[in-house]
Amino acid sequence: MYCPIRNAKILLLKILTASLVVLGLFFPFFSMAASVIVTDIRIGTNQNTTRVVFDIDRMVEFKVFTLGDPYRVVIDLPEVGWRLPARPLPRPNGVFRELRYGLFKPGNSRVVLDINAAAEIAKAFILGPNDKSGYRLVVDLLPATPKIFKRDAGAPPLKVVAAQSTNDKKIAESKVTFASPKLDLPFTRKTISLSPKRMPSHATQLNILAQSSAMRLAPRMPKKRHGGKKKIIFIDAGHGGVDPGTTGISGVYEKHITLAMAKELKRKLEKTGRFKVLMSRKRDVFVRLRDRVRIARDGNAELFISVHADTVRNRKIMGPAVYTLSEKSSDKEAQKLAEKENKADLIAGVDLTHEMPEVTNILIDLAQRESMNQSARFATSLIRELKRKTRVLRNTHRFAGFAVLKAPDIPSVLLELGFLSNPTDERRLRSKDYRSKLASAVTKAVIAHFVRIEEATLK
Repeated sequence: MYCPIRNAKILLLKILTASLVVLGLFFPFFSMAASVIVTDIRIGTNQNTTRVVFDIDRMVEFKVFTLGDPYRVVIDLPEVGWRLPARPLPRPNGVFRELRYGLFKPGNSRVVLDINAAAEIAKAFILGPNDKSGYRLVVDLLPATPKIFKRDAGAPPLKVVAAQSTNDKKIAESKVTFASPKLDLPFTRKTISLSPKRMPSHATQLNILAQSSAMRLAPRMPKKRHGGKKKIIFIDAGHGGVDPGTTGISGVYEKHITLAMAKELKRKLEKTGRFKVLMSRKRDVFVRLRDRVRIARDGNAELFISVHADTVRNRKIMGPAVYTLSEKSSDKEAQKLAEKENKADLIAGVDLTHEMPEVTNILIDLAQRESMNQSARFATSLIRELKRKTRVLRNTHRFAGFAVLKAPDIPSVLLELGFLSNPTDERRLRSKDYRSKLASAVTKAVIAHFVRIEEATLK
């Protein structure tokens, strides 16, 4: 039976479908339903030029700039997906030393190139597809004097240059093959969708170096006494995004171990019905050290637990350790570890080493002594529970000046889960069952901590 209204709807649907297909053919940027995917990273040299090449599946807007102390080149991209080959990242070549990549913040992926000498950005552009390759994002670096590097460091990001000829001179590229280990970890590389957006003819001149202000440490509002209300626990999964942390002997990143452990600990704590758990990050994203403390304070956290894993040269060293804040480190090893962790923000291209003078002042204030005492008491309880589950590090309770432990009014500990440089520890930490065992120990210690506080209050 002929129905004019129904037939009109069908005809309209066909027209719309055909229009979308045509738009996808003639305007490829209109049909960017999925994020840009980075499929490989290669480094090559030709005479004095060091070329960094990112294989990508389509055109993309990007910004590139340099930062000093130490020498770095930063490349900012939209939020992209990573599908790199199962082999190690490029080895040192030319001025290039090593790189870090990951999600810097929602909507912004970042690559940080550590370079071994002063250099300047000679060119930055996109190469179009040819018979052998797809789109390639290219950054050419040339050696420079420290004076020139200092002059350019922190300047507004360089404009994206129009796509060059596909006959661009070839440069020798490093070739390495290495199979990544299979990991029992609840994470996978995923493609993240972006809204359709037509790429502008050149990158917008934006200075991504935002004026960072010191962390505010105004007193929090007094907590109301409430019976039966859940205690607020803050779990800080160390590192993340562009900052992978340390690397295990099989290639596993610390940031993935800590996030997996933080999620398991959150599950265990909330299962008791006694706690509300806040997290510094719930996915593979970079969070600045000062922001982790701020988020905990803004959330009125009553206990701060930072989760990490370590590596050392001696592969025989193994077992968890617990650190609490001290103005003096308990040993050279603890001091060295704290200094390494506190410089994590440098990896993301921003130096925050001297950004919190208020915290430094508060640390020596007597008002913080009670928080530090509570931290030490919780650390003792935590170590006791860990010993029941696994072999712990000798001198398990240690002291160091970790930036994430510097909340003046929250008892805080840093739990080193073990050593990724030790084969046994690394294998265990990649196991969901072992992480569950550690999480159970931490949960028991947290319960005991608040029971002790409540008993002291009743007295």
